[in-house]
Amino acid sequence: MTKTTIPESPLIVILDEGYGGTDVEAAVLAPFGARVVEIPCNGSADAVRKAVAGADAVLVRESPVDAAAIDAMPTCRAIVRYGVGVDNIDRPHAASRGIYVANVPDYGVEEVSDQALALLFAVARRIVSRDRAVRQGAWNVARTEPMYRLRGGTLGLIGYGRIASAFHRKACSIGYDRCLIFDPYLREAPEGAELADLDRLAAEADVVSLHAPLTADTRHIVDAGFIARMKPTAIVVNTSRGGLIDSAALAAALQESRIFGAGLDVFEQEPPAADNPFFGLSNAVVSDHTGWYSEQSVDDLRRKASEEIARVFSGETPRNWVNRWEGGEARPETVYANRSA
Repeated sequence: MTKTTIPESPLIVILDEGYGGTDVEAAVLAPFGARVVEIPCNGSADAVRKAVAGADAVLVRESPVDAAAIDAMPTCRAIVRYGVGVDNIDRPHAASRGIYVANVPDYGVEEVSDQALALLFAVARRIVSRDRAVRQGAWNVARTEPMYRLRGGTLGLIGYGRIASAFHRKACSIGYDRCLIFDPYLREAPEGAELADLDRLAAEADVVSLHAPLTADTRHIVDAGFIARMKPTAIVVNTSRGGLIDSAALAAALQESRIFGAGLDVFEQEPPAADNPFFGLSNAVVSDHTGWYSEQSVDDLRRKASEEIARVFSGETPRNWVNRWEGGEARPETVYANRSA
């Protein structure tokens, strides 16, 4: 395949900041003579459109990359999401322009599954509310706020990818002896688990942990009807996407103690507003979409995201290509010269 000539310094735009600079990305892309710039956009679509103008590739966190932004990049060949979810990128429009969209699904697996387990423990053992109560002088209040044994319980997993698999493994080690999985793409249950429909999972699970991507089909997959079928002692844990849960329905159920509690690392609106109803509920434990994070996972994420751009510049297809078009091959115009060759 013939390599095309590109500018001496192809422009790589990193949308938003927070990873401590651009050194990792610049090192990976140095063989292509890339200029790597970091531009904070803070979720503003207008700011993104200005920031990406003329970019040859984009690395993005949460800010939206819409059709107008994509059209502002006539020479762009790759948009890579730092992370798993790509609902903030207009994938069909990128495909129509021959721009690869890729993600990084294989980082932070241990971290997110740890966070799900930590939220489960915090809710089930009332760690946060007890911490506050003891600091205020309370003592020996166990029977006024009942807790229930985890060992012997039933897991309910919505979605079963790398993170759910890791969470399943860790939860089994503390004594969960049944696991029900709802995942339309899973043809066979993994060892120690059963496939189940949503109705059965809601009715039988002692903890429902969400690990699905946010799509039109999965939005509010945990809705008022699902919650109504849950046990009064059940716990909801969400480390995936806030939009998987009907927040109003869950907040109402928690306020009325129709389920035991919820551990939430993600919200429908991020950051959540100061008057978010979960903030006033003692049976909700929240964190700041931090499940993905450790120092090791940050380095992994930055390197793997940059390597997807390097693959495209080298004439390869991304390893984790998420907007496939017919043919499935790298197009001639996407092959960039490796300046170290």
